Amino acid sequence: MEFRVLRGGLSRAAAVVALAAALATGSTGLLPVEEAHAAPAAEGTFGFSGDEGDYISLGQSYAYDTASEDRLNVYANADNSVVSLSVDGANGDWWSLNLAAPSGSALAPGTYAGATRHPFNEPSEPGLSLDGNGRGCNTLTGTFTIEEVEFGPLGYVKTLDATFEQHCEGDVAAARGEVHIDSPAPPAALDLGLAVALEGTASTLNGKATLHGSVSCNKPVRVDVAGDVTQVKKRKLIRGSYATVVTCVPGAPVAWSAKAVPTGDVPFQRGDVEVEARATAIDPDYDQSVSAAETVAVHLTRG
Repeated sequence: MEFRVLRGGLSRAAAVVALAAALATGSTGLLPVEEAHAAPAAEGTFGFSGDEGDYISLGQSYAYDTASEDRLNVYANADNSVVSLSVDGANGDWWSLNLAAPSGSALAPGTYAGATRHPFNEPSEPGLSLDGNGRGCNTLTGTFTIEEVEFGPLGYVKTLDATFEQHCEGDVAAARGEVHIDSPAPPAALDLGLAVALEGTASTLNGKATLHGSVSCNKPVRVDVAGDVTQVKKRKLIRGSYATVVTCVPGAPVAWSAKAVPTGDVPFQRGDVEVEARATAIDPDYDQSVSAAETVAVHLTRG
């Protein structure tokens, strides 16, 4: 049996996660932040303190550590220009920190001066925002320094060492802090393969076209296989769709089979058809959709 094979491509569309409600009045309220997929840090610390009069810190000090059952979730956006950290303290505290490079450049070691409130910073300016526990800045200025940062695929942040200073509403008082993240090497992204057999059958009993193929993967996933079949016979257009689900495990390709039902009263017949095939699965490590697609000519025999 002959096949055509296509390897999977990654869909990098980012989900939008609402960190809090939209800004209303005063200096409270937070806005949604775009993310890829937040992952808990294997090891990490986050802490900051503020001057008397600083609205975010209220002049107090805060410290969080994964070793103390505080949860630190970190992710980057699609082009690694923004790193976002969310903190769920074991004591009930919650904070978010966003560090953004000027538009068009990935975050890299160095000092980013003249930062304004992310995500409202000008494209040519870096962005910064520290908020939480019900407090946020309407406007801010600040500086942050990236000592070390290492990214993986699809928003994964392996290493982040950074310090920051933030001034709310133009105040002299500031909040100053640092974050240290150390996670294991990122898991491989899902690699999805799709094969379509170049021969199928056309049933003389019900007019359905039976198609075959296989899928392959580098991690266990459920794969949805679907597509459309088109045939032209005696100037008549015959069309139908098919769909099936298979469980893919790494190793040998897993076979799939599906029947396409003609949409009209003309059955599929012996001869060539055009088959559009799509395989889709969710990468379990990154919660992202991965797909492979192909259009091939398939020869149907009587079945």
